[in-house]
Amino acid sequence: MNFKINSDFTGFKKVFLAQNAVLNLISKNEEKFLWEKHIYDSLSIKLFFEKYSPKKTTLLDIGTGGGFPAVPVAIECPDINVCALDSIKKKINAIENIKQELSINNLTTICDRAENIKDKKFDIITSRAVATVDKLVKYVSPLLKKEGYFVAYKSRLADKELEDAKILMKKSGLKLIDIIEYTLPLDEVYERKLVILQKVI
Repeated sequence: MNFKINSDFTGFKKVFLAQNAVLNLISKNEEKFLWEKHIYDSLSIKLFFEKYSPKKTTLLDIGTGGGFPAVPVAIECPDINVCALDSIKKKINAIENIKQELSINNLTTICDRAENIKDKKFDIITSRAVATVDKLVKYVSPLLKKEGYFVAYKSRLADKELEDAKILMKKSGLKLIDIIEYTLPLDEVYERKLVILQKVI
């Protein structure tokens, strides 16, 4: 399943690699796959946007790490106000440096844990390579607006994670509405899934 990418990420790749040389946001080996495994994977959320056309006003990325998917999404989708959340200061500082270098005006950062955010709610929440669905549900539900969407970037193990989280999802008012499958542009078959939950109460 393919999607169209409108932005040029040459500048981002250059700035990100400069930050990575100092802060080790991703491993040196992963640098070779920066586009395929990190930028392209982050932008797969466009498959969700194209299918559901959600109200795309505010997006929170929980456990953003080196800024994935937050920064590529902010670059590609300037109509969305993206907030990158992580508890590790050096990672938030790196994202702030990238934001300043590239003048990404629709990107903000918070250095904190998700459970400490009390006064904000978002239309869309994302999380990539952070935790299992059952753990994420507890953090996501209080921060998601009613009828808002949680988009979890997952591997082929998504079905088991969803089964384990079924009871907690129901208690938290989150309903599974879709699993969107896609593959990364690599030589080997690299299967990925977007797990789409919606806040129904």
